[in-house]
Amino acid sequence: MSSIVLSASVRQNLLSLQSTADLLATTQNRLATGKKVNTALDNPTNYFTAASLDSRASDINNLLDGIGNGVQVLQAANTGITSLQKLVDTAKSIANQVLQTTVGYSSKSTATSTIALGGNAANLVDGTVIKATDVLTIAATGGGTATNITFSASESLDQLNATLAANNLTASLDSSNKLVITTTNDAASSTVGAVTFTNTGGGTVTFGAVAAPVKDTASQDVRKSLVKQYNDIITQISTTAQDSSFNGINLLNGDNLKLTFDETAKSTLTVSGVTYNAAGLGLGSLTVGTDFTDNASAIAALTKLGSASTVLRTEASALGSNLSVVQLRQDFNKSLINVLQTGASNLTLADANEEAANSQALSTRQSIAVSALSLANQSQQSVLQLLR
Repeated sequence: MSSIVLSASVRQNLLSLQSTADLLATTQNRLATGKKVNTALDNPTNYFTAASLDSRASDINNLLDGIGNGVQVLQAANTGITSLQKLVDTAKSIANQVLQTTVGYSSKSTATSTIALGGNAANLVDGTVIKATDVLTIAATGGGTATNITFSASESLDQLNATLAANNLTASLDSSNKLVITTTNDAASSTVGAVTFTNTGGGTVTFGAVAAPVKDTASQDVRKSLVKQYNDIITQISTTAQDSSFNGINLLNGDNLKLTFDETAKSTLTVSGVTYNAAGLGLGSLTVGTDFTDNASAIAALTKLGSASTVLRTEASALGSNLSVVQLRQDFNKSLINVLQTGASNLTLADANEEAANSQALSTRQSIAVSALSLANQSQQSVLQLLR
């Protein structure tokens, strides 16, 4: 079959029409997809750069779920810390009630000299009953320390009490001018330690048997009730710490939290867990009949509770700092994803206004090309008329 012969003018107009149709198809594709670079053939550099940016944005976006979970883990721990602090404060109020309750003993332990002193409160050394260099030794009492007192030539009652204070003891002269050693109010449950008086200077004072403290039944019943209340709070401290978890991670029960912030896993944060049950806070249940029997045990409990409060406040501050870091990084990653996606879009997206204008211009050009092609064919049509 022989080839169809077209005139130069027709062929030129046909080529122009085909070119316009290709451009119009490209413009319409851009308008339909919204992109000027749809494949690597359109613009290899822009296509692969945009793909890389989109890929990184996707990787970082996948990390946001883990970061979000990390925020909730920290929030759960912070909620637990707040509850633990309130429980510790409640335990403090119970211990303070002990201090406001009547003394748990109707009479405290005492040791009394068997004879009256010849001296007085201003100077216990009279040169006969107590002489200079005589030594008073008292074993440790109620958490105090053993006491050895060597009387000077002018030992006053105040000086003696200053020395006895470390042993939770106090001294006084009774109506018969006998020297009485008594446990302090805070250590009312304690018994005065063994008292020995060495008459190195030639004195004659001795001490009788140590009298044990006598319990106040009504007061002790109140204190036993407070021990039970205190123990209930201690139990709640342990259970609250165990329940402060999120998604299986409990920062108050020894678990650690590791968060990854970037797609290369080079930017991370590890939050070390703590064990803040009662034992971890240095707290423990009390024993009825042993604890809270006097103020000394209540003060000891308050000291431990104070230390627990300090520990909780310190951990709350650390959690708050870590939570701020995680939330800031979460916001940063969201912003970075937006930057990456915007950069990718700038490389591939088409300008809708520009492409719409191109489409109109190409449609007009196509119409003109069709008209030009028609004019080019008119000369051949004239020859046809002559042949007829």
